[in-house]
Amino acid sequence: MPRPRSLTPDQLASAALAVLDREGLAGLSMRAVAKELGMSAMALYRYVDDREELEGLVVERVLSAVDTTPPEPGASWDDRLRIMVGRLRDTITAHPAVLPLTLTHRHRSPSGLRWSETALALLTEAGLDGERRVLALRALLGYVIGAIQLEHLGPLSGAGTVTIAELPADAFPYMAETARQARSVGVEREFFGGLEVFLRGLGG
Repeated sequence: MPRPRSLTPDQLASAALAVLDREGLAGLSMRAVAKELGMSAMALYRYVDDREELEGLVVERVLSAVDTTPPEPGASWDDRLRIMVGRLRDTITAHPAVLPLTLTHRHRSPSGLRWSETALALLTEAGLDGERRVLALRALLGYVIGAIQLEHLGPLSGAGTVTIAELPADAFPYMAETARQARSVGVEREFFGGLEVFLRGLGG
């Protein structure tokens, strides 16, 4: 007789998320998650078919924390879109190693789909439809994902910016000057300032 299941999908996802937070995406494996749960890797296969299914559980576990309800309609569409983007960023930055998985499992996460549905409603309110709306949503997600990766992998306050600021001005005048200015830009200003540039272009 098969052993009765005793772990919930949320418990499996929580264990996988603990591995991701501690060891990064490269450290995520069926064996590592099984160890986190105090069981053998073979025992874990009684709950999930493979790592792909486990990844999907983790993505939904993280994105389920995002508030996907539409913001109050009293504000402008772009202010409400800023709120939606801020909610997504706050959730993902708590678990940055999950970020690449949100791309490969975007079609499997009900919470991720609900966030995009709300964002699309706001883009529609802004007058976008058809291909332009497709490109706008894709560009918006591209900005959010890229900005979060830059914040964690290549922050403006990091050593890379210092190195660029010290480049010879005759060879890299714009890079060197821009890097010197970048050192004083905080992470909040960097993210939401870039978002403003995007939204201004979108509203044009």
